[in-house]
Amino acid sequence: MQLRGTISGWWSGIQCLLFPLLEEELGSLTQKHQHIAATLECIRLEDFVESPGRWDSGRPPEDRCAIARAFVAKAVCDLPTTRALIDRLESDIKLRRICGWERKSDLPSESTFSRAFAEFADQDLPAIVHAALIEKTHSEQLVGHISRDGAEIEAREKPAKKKNKGEQKTKRKRGRPKKGEERQKEPTRLERQSTNMSLGGMLNDLPKDCDVGTKRNSKGHQESWIGYKLHVDVADGGIPISCVLTSASTHDSQVAIPLATMTAQRTTNLYDLMDSAYDAPLIRQHSENLGHVPIIDINPRRSKGLKEELAAERHRAKLLGIEYPERVRYRERTTVERFFGRLKDEFGGRHVRVRGHTKVACHLMFGVVAVAADQLFRLIA
Repeated sequence: MQLRGTISGWWSGIQCLLFPLLEEELGSLTQKHQHIAATLECIRLEDFVESPGRWDSGRPPEDRCAIARAFVAKAVCDLPTTRALIDRLESDIKLRRICGWERKSDLPSESTFSRAFAEFADQDLPAIVHAALIEKTHSEQLVGHISRDGAEIEAREKPAKKKNKGEQKTKRKRGRPKKGEERQKEPTRLERQSTNMSLGGMLNDLPKDCDVGTKRNSKGHQESWIGYKLHVDVADGGIPISCVLTSASTHDSQVAIPLATMTAQRTTNLYDLMDSAYDAPLIRQHSENLGHVPIIDINPRRSKGLKEELAAERHRAKLLGIEYPERVRYRERTTVERFFGRLKDEFGGRHVRVRGHTKVACHLMFGVVAVAADQLFRLIA
């Protein structure tokens, strides 16, 4: 109730104050104009955009706040390119004034937009705005379910070359070790994350270069893509809590512990919902250490004959009319799939035209912030 009360207060102020003020200045607003204005009012970009500072000579820098608002509008309108955004701003007077430009001649050039976007990416601006929004709305909330998953992000760049390519790996001798000889096994990434590793260390340890990813789709066929993978924790209501962008080849299980740690710092939840890709003892243990109840789909490839046993168990439960509570709660995991659908189809997730991990993450996070604001307002719809 506390979250709904907060959002209701925001929406009441937007409807009673912001929209009438904008209509008095700009005239009648379309539904899309209202959507953009409400999103900008909710996330409050102005509090996080860094000032360009003093300049000694030459032309003064363009207003970075207006450009940042325009990139949010680009995500809300699902515009594919910056050129399309500028064309829309030139033809749509109301949108231009909502972003902060009075005249068409005030619009910056496309290169200025690109330079400003690079600055936002270096500052990690949309991620900071998203973290502040979640802290403001969910820091004191008790969330029932956190749904965790990863989705492919196609990029228009070449895969990075494999590191240490051509170098000969040191081969150890075949067979059993000699008496008294100890062979140390290098710990896996999950084992390193399970130790007292900081969140920053876990995030820095994840691969971030563009490469080739492969996964099995819902029909059982292998499909590949070039680019990255976005890993997200989504709360009830379809609100994204934490996001991490990695290389496309990174397995979902490698990001589970950092995501859970990041989410635990932002909100409190009861259940962690994950599919069979996260079926690992260390992930279950970490979830329990955080005080959560992990509900993870069993991976049938974990042991021989397990697939047949699971099918027989489902058949027996169906005959007896039994429905396990864990399976009922597991259905809530569709919220993360719906989030990815909205991000890709409505908020620019399919229009990645920038290169490099930093810029791709910035582009996606502008969409994530817009989705978060929209889902928050849907709670009181």
